[in-house]
Amino acid sequence: MTKKGADSPEHGLIIGLSAVACAVEGHEPKVFIVRGAAHALSAGVHPTNEEGDALPFGPFDPQRHATLEIGLRGWVKEQTPLNPGYVEQLYTFGNRGRYAGDAAESSRVISIGYLALTYQEKTRTTDNVFWGDWYSYFPWEDWRSGKPKIISDVIEQGLKRWINAGETKEEKNGRRTRTNLLFGLDDIPWDEEKVLERYELLYEAKLVYESIRDKGIKVDYVLVPGRSMLYDHRRILATAMGRLRGKLKYRPVVFELMPPEFTLLHLQKTVEAIVGHTLHKQNFRRLVEGSGMVEEIPGKKSAEAGGRPAALFRFRKDVVFERPAPGVKLSPAMG
Repeated sequence: MTKKGADSPEHGLIIGLSAVACAVEGHEPKVFIVRGAAHALSAGVHPTNEEGDALPFGPFDPQRHATLEIGLRGWVKEQTPLNPGYVEQLYTFGNRGRYAGDAAESSRVISIGYLALTYQEKTRTTDNVFWGDWYSYFPWEDWRSGKPKIISDVIEQGLKRWINAGETKEEKNGRRTRTNLLFGLDDIPWDEEKVLERYELLYEAKLVYESIRDKGIKVDYVLVPGRSMLYDHRRILATAMGRLRGKLKYRPVVFELMPPEFTLLHLQKTVEAIVGHTLHKQNFRRLVEGSGMVEEIPGKKSAEAGGRPAALFRFRKDVVFERPAPGVKLSPAMG
């Protein structure tokens, strides 16, 4: 039995560190997933499902970790084969009851989420340590082939039921307005950065598995398809997706996901994978070449099989000192 004292989690907070490690493989955005109890926070906080998907995470130890980021990198190194370069703090998540199964509420877990970007040509994976597809967790966020059917077939119907369940006219109108704004209904443009807001709306409407699990209820309607995650890790992932989608417009973070040498088509496909919609090819090429962010490598062409060899480019690191907002301007493809 654990002795209870001033430093025991029964009498304080557990500070956790969670990593959303992202890469793009084969023009598909990935997040690194770990499974099983081995990666759980210590001191009596355990997964409710040992096979559940989770982000790499662990407790901050002020004796071992000189800084929060050092602690985060340590957990990533211990739990994954990754060595991410770019890391930035996302947000602090501290809602009560975040860790399902901790019914006694004997400890409060505060997680500091980080976004980590990496280019991994080859990564050792297993059934418990692997790259998960972004859009298997958020299938409504991928518009590269047009509006996802899941929105019309499931989400709109579920949210309509939730709107009609409002107790007052004002509440119904408020729910309808949020639904239209976040899911691009009633001719309102889709905002790719509002990933977290959309997930939280579905959670509030009890349309995703986590909301049913956390509240311990059963429902007789169809939940929105999409892989769930342990604890509130899908919420942390949503936060990271929205942050990355917004940040690549004003900082050159996309190049953290690229190999040292790349074609402009490869760069475009990577950006499209992240933002979830296609871009106008000629406009994208013109904007990137005119931005000064890349330079063509003299005399080098791509060796990709099939088609005409394309020019190879590399990122100009000096651009961050030359421009206040060296990001990738997005020009959606014409419908």
